[in-house]
Amino acid sequence: MSTDFFSSANGAPPPAAPPGTYPYTRGIRKDGYASKVWTMRQYAGFGTAAETNARFHRLLDSGQTGLSMAFDLPTQMGYDSDDPFARGEVGRVGVAIDSVEDMAVAFDGLPLDQVTTSMTINAPASLLLLMYVAVAKERGIAPGRLGGTIQNDILKEFVARGTYMFPPAPSMRLVCDTFAYCEEHLPRWNPISVSGYHMREAGATAAQEIGFTLANAIAYAEALQERNLDLERIVPRMTFFFNVSNNFLEEVAKFRAARTLWARIVHERLHIASERAAMLRCHAQTSGATLTAQQPHNNIVRVALQSLAAVLGGVQSLHSNSYDEALALPTEHAAEVALRTQQIIEAESKVTREADPLGGSYTLEKLTQTLLDEAQAILERVERAGGAIAAIADGLYQREIADAAYDWQQKVDSREERVVGVNTFIDEEGEDVPILTISPELEQTQIARLQDVRERRNGTRVEAALTRIAETASSTENLLPALEEGIAARASLGEMCTALRSVFGTYEPPSVV
Repeated sequence: MSTDFFSSANGAPPPAAPPGTYPYTRGIRKDGYASKVWTMRQYAGFGTAAETNARFHRLLDSGQTGLSMAFDLPTQMGYDSDDPFARGEVGRVGVAIDSVEDMAVAFDGLPLDQVTTSMTINAPASLLLLMYVAVAKERGIAPGRLGGTIQNDILKEFVARGTYMFPPAPSMRLVCDTFAYCEEHLPRWNPISVSGYHMREAGATAAQEIGFTLANAIAYAEALQERNLDLERIVPRMTFFFNVSNNFLEEVAKFRAARTLWARIVHERLHIASERAAMLRCHAQTSGATLTAQQPHNNIVRVALQSLAAVLGGVQSLHSNSYDEALALPTEHAAEVALRTQQIIEAESKVTREADPLGGSYTLEKLTQTLLDEAQAILERVERAGGAIAAIADGLYQREIADAAYDWQQKVDSREERVVGVNTFIDEEGEDVPILTISPELEQTQIARLQDVRERRNGTRVEAALTRIAETASSTENLLPALEEGIAARASLGEMCTALRSVFGTYEPPSVV
């Protein structure tokens, strides 16, 4: 595959086009945030569905403007709470969702047709989306009125997070099936959020975060094209998810460089005419990897600077981490402080009065161009390796990220990079910070709830639905209608994923040296 596109712009200065103008270096809106502030979308989810529902209500009452749902590891891996693989992990790092009835409780009393919801779920993303749709339907809300995003980015799972289930081919099929389903039934829903966040958390540099994320986006676009889906209609519904780390000006520049490169990819590489497709729309989250267990209140300052960098970079949606997240899931107080951080930036800093207020700064423009050049070089390497899927299978992403992570740790160990409370300005006494604890009885409570669902449902209907899921997986049909039947029958998440595993198998990662 030719790399002429990627090398053609090297050395050129970033365009001086005003905000809202191609290639959107200075932002996708002409007036920045003057007429529409970014969505304050705090990530939340822990324990049972009822506990998560209470946190959602509290955040909305505190002024949050969008929901973001965190799932526990068993849910992310497609296991029920009573599965042996789930033991000790139920409700620990997110909420346990075993069936559509859990989803109904998690969103009880929330206006699903008025608030947008983001779900950080990948391997079983289609199932969780369909559960959300089923809850809305049971409340009389038409699917067409639902707005939100599922992450649904399986490629970065093979690189950085590891919450995969199936091999790459059937995993990509599920991604494409979900796009097709959303195109037909959910016009306001974003079927994917292509994520660089987790690669950055694993140690990637800012340039690697841009380059590898956009390489994955190209792979998704090409897979959708192979399915004969219209890229002019589909690609405008692709969204992105980026990290915000500590190098303040570099992080501002990163968003500008990513927008510029994506705009060029869409028009010049994918040959898509749609202007909306060329506008990189992204959610951002402050960096969990930069939070320290030492002197945890210092994290409030780190998160404030990172949040401000995201806003100055022009993101559409933002989560600010809580200061206690290096110790545990956030307490209600810590989560409110994180939300107030965004609200202070919006209400008091006045940075929203101008679009791209730092644009024109020599340092910022130089950093933007440097990141643009470095990200283009990464795209070239991925292309030479045969594209994102081949490069991931070969370990290219993993090796480069591991090298960057090692380099960073060496700098921290030598104090070339200073981290307050860790290798400089150390306080041996430490701080006593209250943390959120998950009840050890929660797991049995959740298992009992799942057993109750199984006792009340029609077993014959469930078995028929699971059989159809396996049969559909063996065909080339879109899987989502069969999965919808399973959800309506009250089949559990784990049962449906088991049916898919029976056909697709499971993924075993290669050894990367």
